[in-house]
Amino acid sequence: MAAKVDTKECTGCESCVDACPLEAIEMQDDLAVIDEETCDECGTCVDTCPVEAISLD
Repeated sequence: MAAKVDTKECTGCESCVDACPLEAIEMQDDLAVIDEETCDECGTCVDTCPVEAISLD
């Protein structure tokens, strides 16, 4: 399991990309995309996202 991005809420600010210690997040079409293989569910992106577009399931 990995963190999930709500694409309807993501503003493309890239805060999560900069915050991810594993570099598991990249931008595609101006939205954050999380690599499920790399993500270890640390929650840093969840805490960093200013619009609460990322969650841990």
